[in-house]
Amino acid sequence: MHYRSREVGRVRTGIARGAAYDCDVLVVGGGIVGLSTAYAITRAAPGTRVTVLEKEPGPARHQTGRNSGVIHSGIYYRPGSLKARYAVRGAAEMVKFCAEYGIEHTVTGKLIVATERAELPRLHALVQRGRENGIPVRELGPAQIREYEPEVRGLAAIHVGTTGVCDYTGVARQLARASGAEIRYGAEVLRIDRRPGLGVAVRIRTGEVVRARVMVNCAGLHCDEIARLTGDEPGMRIIPFRGEYYELARPELVRALVYPVPDPAFPFLGVHLTRGVDGGVHVGPNAVPALAREGYGWGVVRPRELGATLAWPGAWRIARRHWRYGAGELRRSLSKRAFTTAVRRLLPAVTEDDLVAAPAGVRAQAVLADGTLVDDFLIREGACAVHVLNAPSPAATAALPIGREVGRRALAALGAG
Repeated sequence: MHYRSREVGRVRTGIARGAAYDCDVLVVGGGIVGLSTAYAITRAAPGTRVTVLEKEPGPARHQTGRNSGVIHSGIYYRPGSLKARYAVRGAAEMVKFCAEYGIEHTVTGKLIVATERAELPRLHALVQRGRENGIPVRELGPAQIREYEPEVRGLAAIHVGTTGVCDYTGVARQLARASGAEIRYGAEVLRIDRRPGLGVAVRIRTGEVVRARVMVNCAGLHCDEIARLTGDEPGMRIIPFRGEYYELARPELVRALVYPVPDPAFPFLGVHLTRGVDGGVHVGPNAVPALAREGYGWGVVRPRELGATLAWPGAWRIARRHWRYGAGELRRSLSKRAFTTAVRRLLPAVTEDDLVAAPAGVRAQAVLADGTLVDDFLIREGACAVHVLNAPSPAATAALPIGREVGRRALAALGAG
């Protein structure tokens, strides 16, 4: 099911002066960011009527429920950026939230490991960035790496003690319960009629129209389409990148979390090893273009969505600029042997037979027309609307601070209306 970006005609039963509103704030999207926003609004302004529309039959069915479950420390992100500030703050808040509500979590710490000399300057730069972001890090040599992870090999590493894992689907469900909002599942948005100064009327697939004073767009993989349905040009497009995972058949090979040194030119962290709250170890993800916004496998192709991606000039500019990187990711997607070779740089003992295919995820990556991958969280406002236009990883980690910021803007719009 998709949002119909072409159906931008006015909803006949739209907003008129004197019309009754079904809610004060209408949130589109029932992932962790949308639910955190609803939670933040009702906490900051008790009595505010909030409704969440989610097209799936339950919460957290896409980015939230299909990631590796990592509570990120914030070490990777540019000092002063929203990602850096919200991830550092959000990690501590997420651990506290999970503890308060009995949601599975553990703070394991992680290693970021350099396996080649060319990676050492980037590793040292991460140490400095971590310190600038207020994150305690410890530099390790080869023998110290083995103390943390006996099967991992590297020239040097850093240990980040504040990284952990949790059950983000459980977090999303708890946010939904604690928010006091009306959560409507199976409520796919088809049309939006916005009247500045009056509010929005949203028609959903059932034929119902939901009227609100302010709308918040947390639609993730479809956020740019929802923005355009509202009448706002977002200035970006979502290009979906599929991240493919394997499960490690011998989870005893990995104690906690192990990452490679990332390439700073990309927002992807590379194939890593993650021991989850269930004791299993996920290996991945890679990053390949998806052929649909919810393209969780090569067999999922949606021509309209693929055509929209190909029509965006930024997609072609990414391809020309980064074709070598993309070719490597594609090779690892199509060849289990190539994927295994990438993993063995960190974990030499792993074999092809150790890797068991696991469900994939899709990253909703905002891309500008010039081919720039939007690096930070991106939140923009329109009349009676707040749009969250780039919130991939570490958005789950940062969900509570993001929700407060989006909620603050929604309440400001509500007060101005």
